[in-house]
Amino acid sequence: MDNSLFASYVVSPGRPLDNNESDLVMAAERGSVEAFNQLVLCHQDRIFNLALRILGDEDTAEDITQNTFMNAYLNLSRFRHGSFHGWLYRIATNACYDEYRQQKSRPMLPINNKDQAEERMLPFEQFSGTAALPELEVERHEQERVIQSALNGLDPDQRTVIVLVDQQDLDYKEAAQILGIPLGTVKSRLARGRLRLHQILSKANIDIY
Repeated sequence: MDNSLFASYVVSPGRPLDNNESDLVMAAERGSVEAFNQLVLCHQDRIFNLALRILGDEDTAEDITQNTFMNAYLNLSRFRHGSFHGWLYRIATNACYDEYRQQKSRPMLPINNKDQAEERMLPFEQFSGTAALPELEVERHEQERVIQSALNGLDPDQRTVIVLVDQQDLDYKEAAQILGIPLGTVKSRLARGRLRLHQILSKANIDIY
């Protein structure tokens, strides 16, 4: 992914900006594209991984990521100074749902042979410390392929909640706010999704819970 999605819009570097996120947001609201670029650099990998895990396709995840930041940039005046990353997740998940509805009549593209996409995936927790030995890397790639295939087989609502909570490390309340659903709905979708995921992955001797 390009390290600066808005690089072509930057005019003069100006003075160094404070890396505090709230300061960057306020600077971006005042018109600083440099500040917004720093916010992009901070959040783009997780937004990309959110879209990749939900939709299962690297090219689509790239498009969702760029559209998320473009929409955020154009609508900064609507941000109400809560959680900026939560606001980005809300934009991205809505875009993922829109994309899913458009894809409903055609099969989801597999990522089985996309080594680059697997390398860029943020792993589920227990794989994050895997050593980079060749045989272990092969095993990790296969595990990630199986996990993504299992996620693709879930109901989109369950898949999205699992990605937000179990892979993006958000709490239930944050997930509920992002998706605009009651806390109890998050918990029930998560419970059903985890059970189904466990059933699928247990056949491959993979346990992520």
